[in-house]
Amino acid sequence: MGNRHVAIKSSEEMWGHPKGLSVLFLTEMWERFSYYGMRALLVLYMTKYLFERIDNGAQVVGFSTLRHLIEAVYGPLTNQALSSQIYGLYTAFVYLTPVFGGLIADKYIGQKKSVYWGGFLMAIGHLLMAVESFFLPALLFLIVGNGFFKPNISTQVGSLYGATDDRRDRAYLIFYMGVNLGAIFSPLVCGTLGQKVGWHWGFGAAGIGMLIGLAVYYMGQRHLGQSPHEKFEEETTVEHRHDPLTADDYKRIVALILVCVVTIVFWGIYEQQGNTLQLLADERANWNLFGWEMPSTWFQMFNPLLIIFLTPLVSRFWGWQSKRHKEPGSVTKMGIGCAIMGLGFLLLMILMKALPAGEKVHWLWLFACIFFVTLGEIYLSPIGLSFVTKVSPAKLVSTMMGVWLLSSFFGNYLAGVMGMFYEKMGDFNFMGLMLILSVFSSVILLLMSRVMHRTFKGV
Repeated sequence: MGNRHVAIKSSEEMWGHPKGLSVLFLTEMWERFSYYGMRALLVLYMTKYLFERIDNGAQVVGFSTLRHLIEAVYGPLTNQALSSQIYGLYTAFVYLTPVFGGLIADKYIGQKKSVYWGGFLMAIGHLLMAVESFFLPALLFLIVGNGFFKPNISTQVGSLYGATDDRRDRAYLIFYMGVNLGAIFSPLVCGTLGQKVGWHWGFGAAGIGMLIGLAVYYMGQRHLGQSPHEKFEEETTVEHRHDPLTADDYKRIVALILVCVVTIVFWGIYEQQGNTLQLLADERANWNLFGWEMPSTWFQMFNPLLIIFLTPLVSRFWGWQSKRHKEPGSVTKMGIGCAIMGLGFLLLMILMKALPAGEKVHWLWLFACIFFVTLGEIYLSPIGLSFVTKVSPAKLVSTMMGVWLLSSFFGNYLAGVMGMFYEKMGDFNFMGLMLILSVFSSVILLLMSRVMHRTFKGV
């Protein structure tokens, strides 16, 4: 058997992996379908429909209070700037609540119940989006539900494998690629329904997707192993759980926090895909395909589609580098990722400069831009998760993973703040700002990587 030790019966396998991986794969795929389907419509829904309805007297629960609070900080805002703020707040809090959802699961209700509660709350949120007056309560349900769901579905992948099972890394790669299938199909279904039939049809389809995911999870329960928390309680003795942190532990914590701070800028730029880049795709791009006008929300299909195709190629490239002892360290890869992402915005700058006034850019050029953004993501996002597990003190891995999620919280909010300047700066100048910030983040990470490579073995 070698290193192959799994937490479930060996007969319970499919394609060389536990059947539970397929259950979690499909559950997360449908959850991502619902999340990205709703995200594809969110900014367009606010700017093209909801805010105009509010200006004409429609009532939305809590909206006037939220607008007053935001404008108390930033001053009077246009509808585009306000939609950017709300988008940033929503996507930011989606990455804050998992910190608390993980703690509640670990201490009180466990991972499996948390997934049920999270999925149920998110399904309610998506369905409430079909009622315009409940727009903000719907976002609240989605934020809280995601807090229970997100940290507790992916951790169960690891529980399907023993500590020394050499399939674990490949399982997470399959999981990472597979969940993007949901993100590919969601703009096709939810985006098309929302733009071509009615906004509420698109949001309703996202809610149905979440319910399908819950049904898959329920029917596949018998294929899932013990939760990580249950295994920890069985396998870990109490005597070493509260040992004080060492000087080396503190070095590791500081290193992780510094890297997370820099990645805030990366996520702020990256999340423009659902914000200002979606507006650019809607207003400045030609979406004609053999005489048929594609919905502009299909723009958000490019990223997950490219992840599916590029991840295996990048993995093989890193393997080729490894055999020649030239594979970069984790932080170096993350710095390279920021630089690669910047190339996408450089391409957009060139296009905006060359484009005659009033002429629209072909959608294939946006695809080329997102190619670089996605390649940069592959170099940073999964590598960041690996970096956390490499450098964290053993007793604080989960806590430091929460810190990593917090970087996405601040990054997503930063995306909303930066998007407020899109109208004022114009396309060309705004893309230039994104390029400068990408290069700045790359330089900082590459400088940090030299220090960390000397300090921490294998980083």
